[in-house]
Amino acid sequence: MRALVTGGTRGIGLAVCRLLSERGDSVIALYSSDEAAAARARAELPAVEFLRADVSDEGAVREVFSRFSSLDYLVNNAGVALYRQVQDTTFSEWEKVMNVNAGGTFLCSKYAVKKMLGRGGAIVNISSVWGVEGGSCESAYSASKGAVIAFTKALARELAPSDITVNCVAPGVIDTEMNAHLSAEERKALSEEIPLGRFGTAEEVARAVLFLLENRYITGQVLGVDGGF
Repeated sequence: MRALVTGGTRGIGLAVCRLLSERGDSVIALYSSDEAAAARARAELPAVEFLRADVSDEGAVREVFSRFSSLDYLVNNAGVALYRQVQDTTFSEWEKVMNVNAGGTFLCSKYAVKKMLGRGGAIVNISSVWGVEGGSCESAYSASKGAVIAFTKALARELAPSDITVNCVAPGVIDTEMNAHLSAEERKALSEEIPLGRFGTAEEVARAVLFLLENRYITGQVLGVDGGF
């Protein structure tokens, strides 16, 4: 199988690449700018092809997808966070979050579908618990992840006749670099709100992604991987 994973050099994306590579899939991973993270990822997963591309740039996305003739799996994981009260959020910040999180999911799906038509395939989008529930001081991020969920449900209906499944994973609080800014006190307080009493791991989310990629009779679903949050 050939898979493309966006945001593939760290956290959930890297864990997905690891699982797919370990089972023998041909994996292409995209990253936006962090060359240090890309170097570490290349050293850890030499069988994975890591390419630099901004998923919010249609020209860059088109160029990446022109490199291969077919695709079986797409995992739209690339995302940016923004923790800020709405009155302090600039429109350019709003646009960046929406363009990467929702726009990147749209663009990569658009070009992936062209490689899947006539053969089938599977798309898994990474949303967030905040895309389901909404997060205080994260209105732009929550809106972008809510858009990913709505896009997933609509695209699943559109592509079902073509045997292309489209699903979504909505992680809760996961122990990745995106949450590295939290203080010990904030981590403790958050853990106490989670019924399972701890942060999730990137591998736990990656295994949910793999489950949805493999199951050919699940589509249009949002799977929460959030410890009961």
